[in-house]
Amino acid sequence: MKPNIKACGQAMVTALVNAVLAVTLMLLVEFAISGSFQIPETYLWAGLLIWVVIFAGQFWRQRHLCRSGDTHRESPDPSR
Repeated sequence: MKPNIKACGQAMVTALVNAVLAVTLMLLVEFAISGSFQIPETYLWAGLLIWVVIFAGQFWRQRHLCRSGDTHRESPDPSR
């Protein structure tokens, strides 16, 4: 259970940072094109979708890394 919680926390932070950066980039491009600094609703939905996709991928990756790290620590050393 603990590796899942650790993986969830790390994946959530990574996904949040990436989603915020993506929305910020979209807003900068929108400002450069139109000259107005309005946040269209579609950008927020795109940011949420980016967060979900990155969270799912990072959670799977982090959970795999945490589990494989625990397995290597618990396995006996074959050189002994």
